[in-house]
Amino acid sequence: MISVDDFQAGAREWLAANRHDAPRDYGAICPPDLVEEGLSWQRRIHAAGYAGIHWPEAFGGRGLTSEHNAAWLLECAIAGVPPVFNMVGLVLTGGALLRYGTPEQQARHLAATLAGEHVWCQLFSEPGAGSDLGGLSTKAERDGDHFVVNGQKVWCSGGRYSNWGILMARTNPEAAKHDGISFFLFPMDLPGVDVRPLKQMTGEAEFDEVFFTDVHLPAHHLIGPLHGGWGVGMSVLTNERGHIGTAVIGLERRLEAMARMADGRELHPVERQRLASLLATGQAYKAMAQRQGPQASTAASLMKLGITEMMFGSSMLRADLAGANAMLAGPEATGMLAAPGGRIAGGTSQVQRNIIGERLLGLPREPKPPRATSTETTP
Repeated sequence: MISVDDFQAGAREWLAANRHDAPRDYGAICPPDLVEEGLSWQRRIHAAGYAGIHWPEAFGGRGLTSEHNAAWLLECAIAGVPPVFNMVGLVLTGGALLRYGTPEQQARHLAATLAGEHVWCQLFSEPGAGSDLGGLSTKAERDGDHFVVNGQKVWCSGGRYSNWGILMARTNPEAAKHDGISFFLFPMDLPGVDVRPLKQMTGEAEFDEVFFTDVHLPAHHLIGPLHGGWGVGMSVLTNERGHIGTAVIGLERRLEAMARMADGRELHPVERQRLASLLATGQAYKAMAQRQGPQASTAASLMKLGITEMMFGSSMLRADLAGANAMLAGPEATGMLAAPGGRIAGGTSQVQRNIIGERLLGLPREPKPPRATSTETTP
């Protein structure tokens, strides 16, 4: 097996020769206007052997280790290019299929996902179930060799251009909150599926909402045990954390951009204090995350919290520095309107603070209200 150092050197050399063909680094989710460029990039990295680096060779991967994959992610972050076209497919769906998929499901989807033939979206969040995913209400009722799906999903990234989705739906409404949920591979072209763009206050429409009306989903698309989808979903979301190196690069770039905000400008003492506070806080998040180690869930929470809080703080400061111009169409206004969303997506800042408090600082878990008993009466 090639060493991690040799692999990383080869990846760095390949990226230097090919980065001009890559779309801009759009992060985890490709925006609708860059789909063709993103697909072309996925095909290029797949042909070069940089897709599915740590997947088994039997499924089209390289058969290398997670450390090799982390090296690729880090080199892509340094080069400023996306490491994959479809993170939901390569990271979330791929992880679920490798761990829980049947041989038939693995043969049908894994190689096709690496090649960009199967593009995936995530069908998890609902209007009443976001950070509290266990409260989802979309139903999948068994009917012979099918499940009949009814419900709604929101904040679906890539729903308009995906041909497959990963769906969490309730298959036993009588079970406890986190029980009775199942996990499915979902063809997006089934009758009864309606995908609608969600217009954001920035004027963009990066996300979609998906409606299911009596959708007949073949039962063989169930992945993992029936009613055991919560465990599948949680293991999938763990795959999303990845390695801390790429997040550190992202945070460093945020800090460098903030440090340049004062270039050619005389800042008021209060503005200088706000900028210095942001820079110091960002460096603290970075140091704490690196100290925790690359695989720690607390490191992922620290980096997520650090990056989104830096985005929010720097966007607000940029808007204040722009003055009245921040109310007009332009990057300052767009940044100000978009910044709060980062504190919500992927686990709210409050959720990340709870994780850090409980798992890193050892604080007691947040108390939950007592459950009502059948003998209690309403006054």
